[in-house]
Amino acid sequence: MQLRLIRNATLRLTYAGHVILIDPYFAPKHSRGPLVGKSKNPMVGLPLSVEEILTDVELVIVSHLHFDHFDPTAQEAIPKDWRIICQPGDETKIAEHGFTDVTPLDNSITWNEIKITRTIGQHGTGKWLERMGSVMGFVLEADDEPTVYWCGDTIWIDAVAETIQQFQPDVIITHSAGASFEANSPIVMDAEQTIQVCEAKPEATVIAVHLDTLDHATVSREDLRAAANQANISETRLLIPLDGETLVI
Repeated sequence: MQLRLIRNATLRLTYAGHVILIDPYFAPKHSRGPLVGKSKNPMVGLPLSVEEILTDVELVIVSHLHFDHFDPTAQEAIPKDWRIICQPGDETKIAEHGFTDVTPLDNSITWNEIKITRTIGQHGTGKWLERMGSVMGFVLEADDEPTVYWCGDTIWIDAVAETIQQFQPDVIITHSAGASFEANSPIVMDAEQTIQVCEAKPEATVIAVHLDTLDHATVSREDLRAAANQANISETRLLIPLDGETLVI
């Protein structure tokens, strides 16, 4: 398995010989206003060209329709006949952008001998959960590949722990910026919750992404590494890739 972090949640995953693009967010640096008044977004540019990102992609997975997971720039760049998998309820809106091969992931499907199973996420709590709406994660399984659990835009909840217990993933990908619109109300995992993931499956490799891109983040890569060190989580157990970095698992 090979994973290349593009930026934020956007990944190129080479798995069982196929290239999967996850949550494409291609907007130029500072092309959108601030979320919490700190900076225009995204705060950083793409580490490589859109053409390079799209090279050899065979499948696109869109976890939900927030601008930083499937933005207008990506919607314009991705060929309209490419296969897209999304959460149930988003297929109509994606089709409205001209995409002709959109499949909602109700439970699980098998695509090119890769089993893709939808998992539950919770994008915050209280009023923020209502505003953020539904999201999904997913598990990938294939012969001779590690089992991968991509948590998506979720906080640490019982359903995440239950997914780890059920699938026993070898690789867990977390969104770890602690993004928040008000104090003590993260809408994705923060450092403490990411460490909970590490502790829930000590044998797994945890890869933290969705960092250092948007101005409502409360946790940076540096913050997360410091917290992991404090919790005795080694750099081999918790990987925090830079934008453009490729990991081979």
